[in-house]
Amino acid sequence: MPELTIAYRNNRSRLLLCSFLSLLLLRPYFPAAQLCTGSLGDPVVNINFGNGNGSTNYSATNSYTYSNLSCPIDGSYIITNSTSGCFGGTWFTVNGDHTGNGSFMLVNASVTPADFFLTTITDLCPNTNYEFAAWIMNVLTRRYGIRPNVTFTIESPDGTILQRYDTGDIGQTSDPEWKHYGFYFTTPPDNAVIVLRMRNNAPGGIGNDLGLDDITFRPCGPSILSTILDNTDTVNICEGSSNQFTFTGDASSAYTNPAFQWQISADTGKTWTDIADATSMNYVRKSTPVPGIYLYRLAVTDERFSGIRSCRIASNVLSVHVHAKPYINAGPDRVTIIGDTIHLSGIVTGENPAYTWQPPDYLSDITKTDPVASPLSDITYTLQGESAFGCSNEDRMSVKVVKDVFVPSAFTPNYDGKNDRWRIAYLDPLLDAEVSVYSRYGQLVYHTKGQLVDWDGTSGGKAQPSATYVYLIRFKKGHPDIKGTVTLLR
Repeated sequence: MPELTIAYRNNRSRLLLCSFLSLLLLRPYFPAAQLCTGSLGDPVVNINFGNGNGSTNYSATNSYTYSNLSCPIDGSYIITNSTSGCFGGTWFTVNGDHTGNGSFMLVNASVTPADFFLTTITDLCPNTNYEFAAWIMNVLTRRYGIRPNVTFTIESPDGTILQRYDTGDIGQTSDPEWKHYGFYFTTPPDNAVIVLRMRNNAPGGIGNDLGLDDITFRPCGPSILSTILDNTDTVNICEGSSNQFTFTGDASSAYTNPAFQWQISADTGKTWTDIADATSMNYVRKSTPVPGIYLYRLAVTDERFSGIRSCRIASNVLSVHVHAKPYINAGPDRVTIIGDTIHLSGIVTGENPAYTWQPPDYLSDITKTDPVASPLSDITYTLQGESAFGCSNEDRMSVKVVKDVFVPSAFTPNYDGKNDRWRIAYLDPLLDAEVSVYSRYGQLVYHTKGQLVDWDGTSGGKAQPSATYVYLIRFKKGHPDIKGTVTLLR
């Protein structure tokens, strides 16, 4: 009898063990959550709740209701871009969403566990891996309050669970903190429509309140590595450069029949544009005439989905910085009287440019934009500059050296196109000379200061009669006044 009892007990233990293992095998298996470790595509779905207050970005399809209160009550939510002073300060003051420039969903949990977010996604590719991700914040400041505990479920339309992940208790933090949760799953081969369900497992009451933001679905696949042949991932060139670069990508482990598409972004990756005819593993980049930062990447999908952007995954980003040449302006041409000095007026701007004047003859300092020049004869100066990235530019100006200021003694403003205006050609405006012309009665008929002398023989809009007029040229400093007469003939 004892032997029979022992045998019976051993057999019963085996039966229980087999039954337990059978239950494990029959139970759906949900691997631990893991964000995509390979290459991702752009978000096919991006629920970010908009950029301002309002409920139009999401409509509840569950037991939770939209609230018009800035601090929603149990079992309700609000779409907002901030929250402050809720429930006696037991909630954090939150001044922005996950990215800091939009709205988020603020949820006050229901008393009993329930779905607080439910939506149907229709823009996915069949039989494709996707990363689902969302950002959640525990808004409770009390450390003894109920902690949010969320289950994410991806389901087919008939209710079959494709993937599930439990966050566990989301603990309190000393300051408002968004936490990233996510996992990847595979869409059904015959139908890419899926249902996203979020359930708050903890009871409501004191705590269990959360913020939700930036819900994304992105294609996920093996890593795709793109490179610039014989270069690093970032190259710097100057505008006007004719340098060509060959981009290449390795997608051999991603798809048996891959379809390639190189893309470009000129807005730091916010938007990507397909490059025409760049549909092979290698792409030769052509010159870009406009300075800027140009980003490139290789998008890949299976050949059968080649026309569907939502199926693509993308490589790492390659960067080509096209740097502008420094802006160089040597200033206007100048006229100086022999023995006088003038200040040149160059302008140099750009990316930490170094610059110099050439030739150095008669200049006080060739490394200043406004050196003092004292040439003895006509000369042309070139202002040369080079940026920190080796981009160079230059500009020229000329200095004419005269023995004295030549003042014409007559002009004929009869509009025949010959000698119609009284001009003092070599009176440099930067000498800041003051020129006055008087009639024989002492009436001022023309005046200018620090400007080109260009009199048309009128005063106050009226033509002045033929006569001899007296002019006076006063210099600010460094040259004696000049006085003389000019004859106006009609």
